[in-house]
Amino acid sequence: MPFAFDSFRVEEKTLAFALLMRRYNIEMRDAQKIIDKGRLLCNGETIIKKNENIAGEIKVLRFMPKSRGLAPIFKTDNFMVFDKPSGVLVHPNRVLTPYSILDEVRHFGNRNSNSVHRIDMETSGLVLASIHRKCEIRLKTMFEQKKIKKSYLAWVTGNTPEQFSVDAPIKVRDDYSFSKHKVTISSSGKSAYTEFTKLLYKPEIDASLLSIKPFTGRTHQIRIHLFHMKHPILGDPLYSTDYKISEAYLEERLTKEERIIYTGAERLLLHANTLEFTTTNKYYIKSNEKFDKKYKLIAVPKIRKLCFT
Repeated sequence: MPFAFDSFRVEEKTLAFALLMRRYNIEMRDAQKIIDKGRLLCNGETIIKKNENIAGEIKVLRFMPKSRGLAPIFKTDNFMVFDKPSGVLVHPNRVLTPYSILDEVRHFGNRNSNSVHRIDMETSGLVLASIHRKCEIRLKTMFEQKKIKKSYLAWVTGNTPEQFSVDAPIKVRDDYSFSKHKVTISSSGKSAYTEFTKLLYKPEIDASLLSIKPFTGRTHQIRIHLFHMKHPILGDPLYSTDYKISEAYLEERLTKEERIIYTGAERLLLHANTLEFTTTNKYYIKSNEKFDKKYKLIAVPKIRKLCFT
């Protein structure tokens, strides 16, 4: 388990934030974050004030990275790039998360290393991580300013046009009573533009391999744009199914066999394939994954029963 308690005893009363700063050699903002998240306990009680004087039995819940050997495919003194497998979170979403890419980021970097963007758990591919805080701020700013270009690959249902684009605004849904889609196409949403190029069509499974360039970074942008074009990503349990199936997936009631039938694959067939950006040098980093071979995961049309509308 990456999160574990560091237990020790303090005899003389000490300011909570100062105790954390000295013990872990961290800045005040990091000490405050530990306190704000309820991860500092004194004599069994959670400490909520950074300037509270504490003494006695101290417990601090800390992130202790446990590597599974997923080394970065590219590394400099400032940043690293990992080729994330499908099914792995970029960052733990709760204390009980057994493993995430953050374990590898901190293992191959240091305690100040962090991923600077995220991709969905089921999306495979490139994740960029900073090694130190100065680089983290710079890379996150570059993402915000759209100075880091990303491209994706996806296996989708049907025979798509050779090239097409979608310019359709996206709004985060606030009502899930009739749809489990996280976002929807809406004129009141934020602008979103994506370009698609067909690389391959396999008629025996009625599926196309697309190269995808999102020019904006909206939540589930690629997924909703392809759903909008009636070519949902194979293996997508939210945007290629009806309400009943997507609800079963979210409640972890959907079996692997049912997912293959109703989505066409056992996993989301979306892959973050390239990163391109310039700092002091120009970088073009490509995934090592042979994603074109993932068509082997796709169920033939007579087996799958896609129910998107």
